[in-house]
Amino acid sequence: MRTKKSRRNPLLAAGLAAASLSALAFATAFAASDAPDASTARDPLARYTQQKPRWQPCDAKGPDTFRCATLKVPLDYADPGGRTIDLAISRLAASDTRERRGVLLLNPGGPGAPGLDLPVDPRLVFPEEVKRRYDLVGFDLRGAGRSTPVSCGLTADEQSDHPYKAETFTRDVDRVRTVAEKCRAAAGDKLPHLTTRNSARDMDVIRAVLGERKISYLGISYGSYLGAVYTQMFPERADRIVLDSATDPTRIYRGMFQDMAKAAEQAFTRWTEWTARRHATYQLGDTPAAVRETFRNLIAQADRTPLVVDGQSLGGDDIRADNSTFFHVRKAAERVVALKKAADAGTPAPPARTPDGAPEGAPEGTPSGTPGQAGEAGEPDDNYASIAWSFMCADTRTWSHDPERYRREAIRDTARYPLYGDFAAAVTPCAFWKPGNEPQTEIDNEAGALITQNEWDSQTPLFAGQAMHRALRGSRMLTVAGGEGHGVLYAPDGNSCADKAATTYLTTGRLPAEDVTCQATAARK
Repeated sequence: MRTKKSRRNPLLAAGLAAASLSALAFATAFAASDAPDASTARDPLARYTQQKPRWQPCDAKGPDTFRCATLKVPLDYADPGGRTIDLAISRLAASDTRERRGVLLLNPGGPGAPGLDLPVDPRLVFPEEVKRRYDLVGFDLRGAGRSTPVSCGLTADEQSDHPYKAETFTRDVDRVRTVAEKCRAAAGDKLPHLTTRNSARDMDVIRAVLGERKISYLGISYGSYLGAVYTQMFPERADRIVLDSATDPTRIYRGMFQDMAKAAEQAFTRWTEWTARRHATYQLGDTPAAVRETFRNLIAQADRTPLVVDGQSLGGDDIRADNSTFFHVRKAAERVVALKKAADAGTPAPPARTPDGAPEGAPEGTPSGTPGQAGEAGEPDDNYASIAWSFMCADTRTWSHDPERYRREAIRDTARYPLYGDFAAAVTPCAFWKPGNEPQTEIDNEAGALITQNEWDSQTPLFAGQAMHRALRGSRMLTVAGGEGHGVLYAPDGNSCADKAATTYLTTGRLPAEDVTCQATAARK
């Protein structure tokens, strides 16, 4: 049982939650028949685009038509004859060969969330009209999951979110520098090539291998940025593009963190107003100011003595670290009621934790119980965090390498956005990361895409989706008014209006004539 909540960076946790991957029996697709020949001289990528995937059953839980394979792609597309890496892909075949249109490629976000199981993931309930017309294709991003995974050997503490504090800033700088150094030591030869641009190239290899002239795509959260980059790099090969919970392509990535702080403050204000109107139910205050004061007092008390809720010991920073809390007003009120009960009960906290998450005095290597699959030595699986920082640091050259700039911005944003600003503006490993091998992609095209966005999104705010809409000039924007949470489409309790618009586009190619507003359903409020 976890006794302390791990403070994971919210962008690392964006998109669909990364489910544990089953052991998959992958066949090596780069067989003797795929060896370079004369065509390679004419087309350096022919050895990759002409591969013949050897499809094998993915695992026991999927249907017979759910198959997996492993492709080879170049580590460096500028040197296609050089080192190769694996790319794990999956396919759920279209249910009706007569109506089949092509491939719908899927990405869950992250960057780095495993996408291999997405075609059969119960959190994505595709309508029959879509499953009849498309092969649903998942893949693990390069460096993630089963695609030549990167591991930097990060401890639980090095994967966690830390707020800016003047008294810990020097240690925080040393910690993120260590993360960058560990990644450089473990995978320095790969890091310059772990980028969204190269992942877009990987997508185009998948397209060619599957024999498609164009591909359709559904990307969630970070996956929206990956999809937008694909439309910029391969506009003639992008078919029907759906971007769910879109990022702002001009704010990759430092600005995205800081935008989360702005959105969290807006959501907190909305929550205080909602909760004050329901004082009889929640007893947290009969005015927004009183509700705000109740919450601040709980944070102050938790800073002094951690509160125990559901077996977790939560300090004030642990409570504030989840910037998604207040986007779900009812859930937030219930959570704060539970915190208040714990504060009133005065339950003693479990033993203090060491920086790697293990109890003080515990033998070295004691499992910390933080998210991720534990390795043989009890360490948390750091692939997700490792690949996320790899992409975010290498994708753009806008990260400052001056720690003092992070200090100044953190002080500024703590004052602007007291709920979360000190987390969002804190120093990151990117301050000590070597740049990627290419500059950031500027998104500016006329791609016909459908962008879907909740009004109250936990990770990619509405104004971020609107910025993506401006960058993709041929797109249409669908906003769920009153919609809460991260991810709009095809959820088990999803929004029928939004789902219908996406399905119409995917099955007919017709975008809405103009931007659309759907109303949130009661189940998602």
